[in-house]
Amino acid sequence: MTTPEQSQLGKTSAYADQYDASLLFPIARADKRAELGIAGTAPFFGADLWTAFELSWLNARGKPQVALAHITVPCETPNIVESKSFKLYLNSFNNTRFADAAEVQARIRADISEAAWRGADRAATVGVKLLLPELFDREPVHELDGLSLDRLDVECTRYQPAPELLGAAFGEAPVSEVLTSNLLKSNCLVTGQPDWGSLQIAYSGPQIDQEGLLQYIVSFRNHNEFHEQCVERIFMDLWTRCKPIKLMVYARYTRRGGLDINPLRTSHPQQLPANTRTARQ
Repeated sequence: MTTPEQSQLGKTSAYADQYDASLLFPIARADKRAELGIAGTAPFFGADLWTAFELSWLNARGKPQVALAHITVPCETPNIVESKSFKLYLNSFNNTRFADAAEVQARIRADISEAAWRGADRAATVGVKLLLPELFDREPVHELDGLSLDRLDVECTRYQPAPELLGAAFGEAPVSEVLTSNLLKSNCLVTGQPDWGSLQIAYSGPQIDQEGLLQYIVSFRNHNEFHEQCVERIFMDLWTRCKPIKLMVYARYTRRGGLDINPLRTSHPQQLPANTRTARQ
């Protein structure tokens, strides 16, 4: 079993410019989920939506090509792919010749699928979509929809996850709300470098105390965990403490190394949102 400490995070890495799928470094989701009391099948659905902004390869005549890539990794996969290894892997395309963009797309899909599903009883695929330069100006920028919690003037004193800050009006009629915040910050599990994000929470059920929710979001500020793990922690804390009937937690993190990771977890199956970046991404 691979661990985050065995990855290339925080280490000097050689730059491989010839295609090399072995650079991908999967990390099991199970260990961090066990910390949250999740054993076996997780109580949520969803996916991790990646955007790769630095993708280039050579065509058959040696001319450089560029594209954006949207990658969708289902949360049922047993592994996440460590982001620096993902960057190094994509860099390995830089001086490698491919027949066309379709070959690059197929190769990325096969390699990420193998890494994400490695060790599973069954194999499946991830989603990969390439956008060529003629479509770049169709890529929208849009902030997360919902009522901003950041409007609230609250005192914040907790900077490690404090689920006890969460509360809900259990004795009142249920509501349906979509709430957002741009104040999510956590740190890389290995390097401690800051990760900045925006958060959207949609739920139906007892009304969640908004001030406490904002203080809870801020409490991740000095917490060291990967993006996917933070979102699952937020989902589980809300699910167990506020007892919604339905819940969706979606975070969009700013890019690092030409990649952004945007995990979504939901209590009920739903169509994934378009992988639309926010202004900070």
